[in-house]
Amino acid sequence: MLKGKKIVLGVTGGIAVYKAVDLVSKLKKAGAQVRVVMTEAATKFVTPLTFKEISGQAVATDMWYANQEFNVEHIALVEWADMMLLAPATANIIGKMAAGIADDLLSTTILACQKPIIVCPAMNTGMYNKTVVQENINKLAKWGMTIMPPAVGHLACGTTGIGRLPEPADIVEFVQQYLAMQEGDLRALKVLVTAAGTREPIDPVRYIGNRSSGKMGYAIAKAASDRGAKVILISGPSLLAPPAGVEFISVESTQEMLDAVLKYYDEVDVVIKAAAVADYKSNVVATQKIKKHDDEGISLLLDRNPDILKILGSRKKKQFLVGFAAETQNLLANAQEKIQKKNLDMIVANDVTLQGAGFNADTNVVKFLFPDGKVRSLEKMAKSAVAEAILDVVKENVTILRK
Repeated sequence: MLKGKKIVLGVTGGIAVYKAVDLVSKLKKAGAQVRVVMTEAATKFVTPLTFKEISGQAVATDMWYANQEFNVEHIALVEWADMMLLAPATANIIGKMAAGIADDLLSTTILACQKPIIVCPAMNTGMYNKTVVQENINKLAKWGMTIMPPAVGHLACGTTGIGRLPEPADIVEFVQQYLAMQEGDLRALKVLVTAAGTREPIDPVRYIGNRSSGKMGYAIAKAASDRGAKVILISGPSLLAPPAGVEFISVESTQEMLDAVLKYYDEVDVVIKAAAVADYKSNVVATQKIKKHDDEGISLLLDRNPDILKILGSRKKKQFLVGFAAETQNLLANAQEKIQKKNLDMIVANDVTLQGAGFNADTNVVKFLFPDGKVRSLEKMAKSAVAEAILDVVKENVTILRK
């Protein structure tokens, strides 16, 4: 989303200015063009030369400096830009913005800007929590500016609390999410994704589960969010961190996943059920750990879990429903039977015995099957690329995107 974007970065006088240098670097690596405007206080922490070398552009610091490229600099800057980003934004600049003050180059540029503005507050916890600062931030949000909440952690003043400037990578992610919501090709959609495996308890320490890591589902959730969709990710236990910008719901059992999915089902446009749920559960769950005895085995009586995908297919109205079929034999026959029996719009089938296609892998080898019998085979590729291919099919087929 950042490729080719023109960003004016406003840098104000807080200790977090050092992070802004890395921020410029990361924005450039993501494909953006960056011009930096610094307040006089900001130059006390980091020199304009540093930002010039990193951005590859002249740095603006003075209303009265005769810039060869910009005759009326604050106007030319905002005409050039696609958006403004303020990081770090001190309580002082936030107060000026809320009061409409324009007494230096940055505040004047902000006041002249009709493009989107993202504000990243950074200050001491006590300052941030002051009523006047909160009222000023709320004013900016009410006027249409986007506020990125500060992080919680150790502050330069020696205390710990809210007020830290988020890490540059997190700011870049936030900007990308903002752009996706404004420009992404799936921004009209609400997408529900399930991921990872579920666990069915046998006793307080043991469970029935499978080898699913959640990588495929998490990749789909991230890709959909990056393309502007509002994403709900319902996940079984996983070591993966939820992608930024998604609504995350953690579950453990198949029944818990079913309950969570049904809670949101009627309000979503697309369901991509990438989770590998446990099909069976123990008939009786012991309240205490089952003790082992020498030379004795153990028998478990298993009951069938609810078939989430079949239930969704039977209740389908407007939703585009995508299922997954992880098989070890008869891949196409089993997948085609599943797509018909469960009333799916598409199924993603993979043979988990193939190299690069099993659980925990970063790649996958899949086939897309459709109700009319069509099959599309994909070569081995990263799960992120598979996710994009799935979403391309969604884009082609969901009615709301073609109106």
